[in-house]
Amino acid sequence: MSVQEYLDKHLLSRKLEDAVNAAVRAKTSDPVLFISNHMKKAVQSVITKVKARQILDSRGIPTVEVDLYTNKGMFRASVPSGNSTGMYEAVELRDGDKGVYLGNGVAKAVKNINDKIAEALVGMDPTLQSQIDQAMIDLDRTEKKGELGANAILAVSIAACRAGAAEKEVSLYKHIADLSGKTNPTLPVPAFTVISGGKHAGSNLAIQEIMVLPIGASKFEEALRMGTETYHHLKAVITEKSGAHNCNVGEDGGYAPNISSFREALDLVKEAISRTGYNDKIKIALDVSATNFCIGKRYDLDFQSPQKSGQNFKSAEDMIELYKELCSEYPIVSIEDPFDKEDWEHIKYISNLGICQIVGDDLLMSNAKRIEKAITESACNALLLKVNQVGTVTEVIDVVKQAKEAHWGVVTSHRCGETIDSFIADLSVGLASGVIKSGAPCRGERLEKYNQLLRIEEELGEQAVYAGEDWRQ
Repeated sequence: MSVQEYLDKHLLSRKLEDAVNAAVRAKTSDPVLFISNHMKKAVQSVITKVKARQILDSRGIPTVEVDLYTNKGMFRASVPSGNSTGMYEAVELRDGDKGVYLGNGVAKAVKNINDKIAEALVGMDPTLQSQIDQAMIDLDRTEKKGELGANAILAVSIAACRAGAAEKEVSLYKHIADLSGKTNPTLPVPAFTVISGGKHAGSNLAIQEIMVLPIGASKFEEALRMGTETYHHLKAVITEKSGAHNCNVGEDGGYAPNISSFREALDLVKEAISRTGYNDKIKIALDVSATNFCIGKRYDLDFQSPQKSGQNFKSAEDMIELYKELCSEYPIVSIEDPFDKEDWEHIKYISNLGICQIVGDDLLMSNAKRIEKAITESACNALLLKVNQVGTVTEVIDVVKQAKEAHWGVVTSHRCGETIDSFIADLSVGLASGVIKSGAPCRGERLEKYNQLLRIEEELGEQAVYAGEDWRQ
């Protein structure tokens, strides 16, 4: 297309004349800037360029970053990664060359963006999120995005979402709410990791995370303060009981004291909460991640201790009794992955007990088919949402709708390998997920999500709504 043909197609000559006339009427001191801004508003934005690169996540492991360009500017996104991947989640494409980043490079995914995805998307309207995502799914042609890589597709999908928000001249969370049909953006309750164990830390504790939820706060800013104060009091409690050397942190910022007892860990957290004076305003959640220590049909609570491993096995029935006791002794309101990911029988049983919310992570892997099975079998009552397990913004919105229609809770989650991208903060508000899990109030890649929620609450002003006691709705 020639320049003249382009000008004629988009009526740019007329629009430029209108911009000049508007500048004259406004008596602007900077007519060039005025005309430029006027033209940006007058001409519909399209994707003009997509450029990807390999960067490092919070663990020093490669991941994908994308710059997507429209006439409104450049919009950047990067994707997180987990410690492990499951057979039911979208495929994260790695290079596999053990001589480069121990096989963890993402040069193939980057090349797929630069050579294939970019060509398919240039010229598309960034506000049409579902069409952009579908174009990439069609280009990939596999069920789990194994050809192009879910890490490649998701990075572009998030960048396009940001570009769409800019084109509409609205904040990202508002754009996401529009895409999902939501009219009630809500600030989520933060689930702060305060103790890390399992595969997230080098301690002897089998359970992966103990979190605190300030559901009694009146707004997010207060919730952040309550969680942060609890975190600092916990450091003092641990130091007093076993020394400062036990205050090292795990991958997501939680303290990793060298203990193995569930109760000992919970007692530390309970004491920290008591010292804050918030007491009933703060509840506790557990991420057991029981698949990591399930051997056959039994659970090895000392799997982190080589000298003791195999000496403290519990049956599923034993674990049920343990969970019942812990929920009666501590203010526990949520347990994530209490059993192995294929132990549907006992997950269903504990869900039906009603002792607390039961969250499916490894059980579901944010997979629509697994979620449908869990809904049908009443196997759990909350979804742990990990965007990189899904692969596109559109599909993320769809699985959240699926969970909400079943009256489930939704927990928007980070991954252990994070970047400074704060997308999940806006996502949790736009989809009104109720809870966000983004690690400890410590480490920049975790705090970026919490700090973005502060900005969103400030922007909303008097219209800001904090989920609080309604965190499951």
